[in-house]
Amino acid sequence: MPTRKAPLTDDEVKGLFPTPPCSELLGWRLLGFDEDRGWVKIGFDGRAEFLNPAGRVQGGFLTAMLDDTMGPAVLLKSAGTMYPSSIDMNVSFLAAARPGPLICEAEVIRLGKTVGFVEGRLMDEDGRLLARATSSVILVPAERM
Repeated sequence: MPTRKAPLTDDEVKGLFPTPPCSELLGWRLLGFDEDRGWVKIGFDGRAEFLNPAGRVQGGFLTAMLDDTMGPAVLLKSAGTMYPSSIDMNVSFLAAARPGPLICEAEVIRLGKTVGFVEGRLMDEDGRLLARATSSVILVPAERM
């Protein structure tokens, strides 16, 4: 991984994350980050359109939120030089997610030359843990994207 002499600024971090339509749909908002740790905190919206018949946010949307947080953690840790492409992702749903604000945190556990390992946690606005995820990713050099 390349090293930087100065930490990334907020504007540089925002520039690392082009906002694709799926992120906009989920209400993606950068809330915090630590590039040295490869840690990021993202806010999402548990919208009415995401609810299942029981009135809870459907698990596929929660999984997308976790995925949309773990990827940016890799981008941060690599200072924007590597894009992650998921090899696998394991999600454990611990509690039902009600509609409303949702918070996701992710941290890079390890980045190798070609593969990375990331963990994510999804919580409601009160900090109640709703889901956990782990993911293995192939690291694709940014210049190949």
